Amino acid sequence: MKKKGKLTVWNDEKGYGFISPPGGGDRVFVHITAFGPRLRRPELGDDIAYSPTTDSDGRPRAAKASIVGVKAPAKPKRPSGAFSYLLTATFLAAVAGAVALSRIPPPILFIYLALSAFTFAAYALDKRAAKTGDWRISENTLHLLALAGGWPGAQIAQGLLRHKTQKQPFRGIFWATVVLNCGAFAGLFTAEGQRVWRLIVSATPWG
Repeated sequence: MKKKGKLTVWNDEKGYGFISPPGGGDRVFVHITAFGPRLRRPELGDDIAYSPTTDSDGRPRAAKASIVGVKAPAKPKRPSGAFSYLLTATFLAAVAGAVALSRIPPPILFIYLALSAFTFAAYALDKRAAKTGDWRISENTLHLLALAGGWPGAQIAQGLLRHKTQKQPFRGIFWATVVLNCGAFAGLFTAEGQRVWRLIVSATPWG
C-alpha cells in the first residue's frame, strides 16, 4: 500500500534524503534510485508517494517512489496519414489526367508509378533493417528516389509503415524534394519542358 509524505531533507549531490510522514513519526529514507524513470529530480518540499519498506537494519526506507503531481507529458499524436494519401492520390490522378488529355507524354505516368513502387520497397527494406540491425538504406538514397519521382510511394510508405514520420531534418528535406519534383512536373507543360523531355528521350537507347 502506497503512503505519502513530504521530502523534508534532500541532498541532491549524493542523491538521497528523508520523507516526513504527514502525521509525524520516524522519517523515511529515500534514495534517488527508488524513483526509477522520472521527469525531474526530487526537490526539497516535494510531496512523495512511496511503498514503505525497511533496510537490512530494520530502518524505514522508501521504495517505488514518485513525485506527487508530476505527470508524464502526453505523447505527441502521430500525424494523420490522410493528408499524405490525399496528396498522393490527387497528384497521380493529375498525372493520369494530363496523359489522357495528351498534355504530357504517356511514359511520365509509368515512371512515377514504377519509381513509387521501387521507393516504397526501399522504405520497407529500411524499416526491416532498422528492426533487425541489418544494413540500412541511406537517407540520401531515399531522398534521391523521392526527388526522381518516387515521392508518392515514399508518402504511402511513411503512412503505412510508420517509418521516417517524425525524424528531423529528414522530413524537411523530404518535403523539399516533393516541391522540387512537382516543380519539374509542372515544367513539362511548357514548351521548354517538352523540349527537354524530347532531348532526354533521344539520349536513351529507345529514343
